Amino acid sequence: MSTMNISLPDSLKSFVDEQVTRRGFGTSSEYVRELIRKDQDRLHLRGLLIEGASSKLTAPAGAAYFASLRERVNRRARR
Repeated sequence: MSTMNISLPDSLKSFVDEQVTRRGFGTSSEYVRELIRKDQDRLHLRGLLIEGASSKLTAPAGAAYFASLRERVNRRARR
């Protein structure tokens, strides 16, 4: 694992320390890693949304589509 050192003003350092304590992180590094993972997830979701918005239009999804989707999810859940 690589190491990265960052400098924070006292107010941000206090905030990080408070979050580590309040949210049950073992260290400030765990807290920062979680923030980075969440940002990666957010950027991935944004990319998927942009890709979907840029794709060609298809027929509207009706009640039958959502019923079949629920059935597929239920089948997988029973496995």
